[in-house]
Amino acid sequence: MEQTKQPRDIRSLTMDELTELVASCKQPAFRAKQLAEWLFDKNVCSFDEMTNIPKALREQLAEQFSFNAPEEIARQVSSDGSRKYLLRFSDGISVETVAMPSRSKLAVCISTQAGCAMGCVFCATGIAGLTRSLTAQEMVDQVLHVANDFNERVTSVVFMGQGEPFNNFDATVEALRKLNSEHGPNIGARHLTVSTCGIIPRIRPFADLPEQFTLAISLHSAIQQTRNQLMPGVKKYTLPRLYEALRLYTEKTGRRPTYEFAMIEGINDTDPEMRALCDFCEGTLCHVNLIQLNNIPDSPFKPSPQKKVEELQRRLMTRGVETT
Repeated sequence: MEQTKQPRDIRSLTMDELTELVASCKQPAFRAKQLAEWLFDKNVCSFDEMTNIPKALREQLAEQFSFNAPEEIARQVSSDGSRKYLLRFSDGISVETVAMPSRSKLAVCISTQAGCAMGCVFCATGIAGLTRSLTAQEMVDQVLHVANDFNERVTSVVFMGQGEPFNNFDATVEALRKLNSEHGPNIGARHLTVSTCGIIPRIRPFADLPEQFTLAISLHSAIQQTRNQLMPGVKKYTLPRLYEALRLYTEKTGRRPTYEFAMIEGINDTDPEMRALCDFCEGTLCHVNLIQLNNIPDSPFKPSPQKKVEELQRRLMTRGVETT
């Protein structure tokens, strides 16, 4: 049986498209601005809420467009106030989103794909494989869901959940721009961070974007053999090539990339591994974020002990590398 095509989500329209839509409905031009305010400033999820839009126009729009906002199907709340959501889209696909409040700030970690094709051996998402890429609106919807749930403004977003953002590059850039837009959440570009496994052909186009979005690299080892073992999906993008791509990135943008380093006991927390990471970072513009690996049941990989994390931080700082 043929599936009926879902009407387009009205929130995926640009300001220019809203202007054209209003004109095609024989409405005055100011209606486009009113629509934009409801859709992007007030984040409404139904045409009925648009009280200053004529009823006839609302009915006309409802025939052509929909609101495909995700449905929350599960949540976990941590003792520190963080919330993890399982959100389901209209086609039944689900992704995880995490909200991290601290003082007057609210950070959100969003997914860019349902599943992931990169196959990183320590990652629960990677084990499951890729289902599909998300649209830009589906990425933005995760942020809006958190903003509505906390009833406060989101101040920063990291594209660091499920998926490899640079394998969904165009939609990721579109989502960044929607989040940065004054007709949207209006989050500063430097507070929007994209984390990649190191898809080298996408680093240059990302550097060429006029906005000052932030780049993070999942590094996890500065020894090629270990990195190949941990991250088989980026085996062809070797460390020397990655090093050169990031040198060009910092020259072009003047911005400091972050290296994500999930510390795994006995794998990347040994003396040679620590020394290699220090050598890789020393003398470059970068920031290293050391993370104890999440403890995944039945995984052969275990988090490094806290004292190893502190030792590596100390060694990096001694070499002049900013580390948290």
